[in-house]
Parts: sequence; C-alpha cells; structure tokens
Amino acid sequence: MINRSVATVALLLAALITSTVSSADEVRPAFLQISNVSDTASTPTYEVLWKQPVVENRRLPIEPVFEPSCELLPIGPPSITANALVQLWQAPCALEEGSVHIRGLQTSLTDVMVRVVAQDGGYENFILRPTDPSLNLASNDSESVSYLVIGIEHLVLGLDHVLFVIGLVLFIRAPIMLLKTITAFTIAHSITLAMSIFELVSLPQGPVEAVIAISIVFLARELAQEEQRRSALTRSQPWAMAFAFGLLHGLGFAGALNDIGLPEDAIAMSLLLFNVGIELGQILIITAFLLLARLWHALTRRFNYNEAHLYTSAAFMMGILASYWAIDRTLVLL
Repeated sequence: MINRSVATVALLLAALITSTVSSADEVRPAFLQISNVSDTASTPTYEVLWKQPVVENRRLPIEPVFEPSCELLPIGPPSITANALVQLWQAPCALEEGSVHIRGLQTSLTDVMVRVVAQDGGYENFILRPTDPSLNLASNDSESVSYLVIGIEHLVLGLDHVLFVIGLVLFIRAPIMLLKTITAFTIAHSITLAMSIFELVSLPQGPVEAVIAISIVFLARELAQEEQRRSALTRSQPWAMAFAFGLLHGLGFAGALNDIGLPEDAIAMSLLLFNVGIELGQILIITAFLLLARLWHALTRRFNYNEAHLYTSAAFMMGILASYWAIDRTLVLL
C-alpha cells in the first residue's frame, strides 16, 4: 500500500520541518562579488559587492571578513531592496591573494554565493555554507560551482517549494496524471522565472511569497477532503491547478536568482542551468520521498493503519505549517 506509506512519510517529514524551522524565507542566499577593476597589474584595485538578506525586516547577522591588512573603503551609502541590504566597497589591495570568511554564517540557515570576477571579465562562482564559511581565494583547491548546482540547492532547501511538490505526490495517485501534473508545474514556473529575469514581468517578492504559502494551504485543504468533495478542477484536471500555482512559484525562484544575479555575458545559459538544476532538485525530492515511503511500508506492513486518518493528519500538518508562513509573510507586508 504505497499511498498509505506515502501519507505516513509525509506526516513525519512535516513534523520534522515544523520542529526545525519557523520560516522558509531564511534560506534565501547572500551574495558576495569580488571584482578586479585595476587599470594596471601593478596597482590592484578591487570592488566588493555585498547583498545581505533581509528577513522579516531584519538583516541576517552575517558579514564578510577579509585579511586584516586590507581596508575596505565604502563607495556611497548602503541601499536597501525588498529582500537585501546592498553595500559596495573598494579595496586597494590584492584580495585574490588572501581569503574571505563569512562571520555569523555558522549559526544561520543560509548560504553565500561568492563570485570572483577577473580583470578580463572571466569569473568563478563558489558557495559558502554554515559548515564551511571560509574561502581561500589564493588556493587552486577551491572548487567552483555552476548555476546548475545553485538551482538544485535552491529547490532542495526551499522548504515551501519542497512541501508543495510533496503535496502533489500525495494528492495524485495515478502515475500518468502525476507525471502530467509535475510537468505542468515545471513548465509554468519555467515561464515566469524567465519572464522575471528578462524583466517582462515584475512583482514584489513579499506578496509572491505569501501567495506561495497560500497555495500550499489550498493543496493541503484539498488533500484533507474526501475525494468526492474536492473541487471539480483539482479532481478532474489537477495539472491546471499545478500550472496556475507553478506560475507563482516561478516568481519565487526568480526572487532568489535576482538576489545573486546573472553574469551579463551569459544570462541565457546561466538561466538555463539554474532552471535545469531546479528540475533535478525536484526529481531528487520526489524520488527520495517515494523511496522513503516504500521503506516505511516495508518496515510497518505488519501493522494496520487507517489510511484516511494518515492522509488527514499529513494534510493538517502541511496546512498548519503553510498557514503559519502565510500569516507571518502577510504580517511582514503590513
């Protein structure tokens, strides 16, 4: 009984998420760009761009720390966007020959993307995580990452997106319809992600994040209903529901990607890699979830479970968590 097992695993995952995190927004990445703007090789000059995430009107307590001998000189006052505090400094020293450490990262839930731009315009991307908050810029051992990896990480660490995908797996039992629904969700968020990046559509991130949480509440409500009492659209054409909400989730993905930016000379390729990474992350979540469900079923098949109660419990856990997000994000807007 894979459906019974899926509901049980969903319940356990929802309980775990609820106990370990109170806001899905806290995984929004920070961004640090170190650019060599020297006119000559003998007098190195660097510009440092720092985008520090703002969550619930408070900036995350993290900051970059360079070598003590290198003084950062501010270029103008800091500016504030919808999701970040932006600071720009100039450094009259060879930053690429030293290291950078993100103070406070070890106690946060976010990552920091570091982009090092050479004098000829070439660049490398790196990811600093709470478990590894330092980067040796002078070492050739540092491993750069692509937008493919960033896309995977964003999907997997975006708890609201993960919960919506899990909700779709719970909601739809027929494999073919599940495939159609996930495909519709994928196409939809790919459309709005691209439109947002190319500035064809622009919406404030705050309301978008609130409505994304509401989409999970809606899905949880439908899941909690008996099948014959669900809305006609979600019962007969769940792919249409997934497509509509996918448009919103795409705008959420775009918010994170706008935070870290795209290289001007490779926007299309970087966007493609980021989007493919999101799809791979989605596949990983679905595959891991179904494998956990099968494992759970194998361990508990000797016991009798009330399937209806399990689905209802899973739906209520999803709904409670998503309702908290929706209320919290709405209050921030007010």
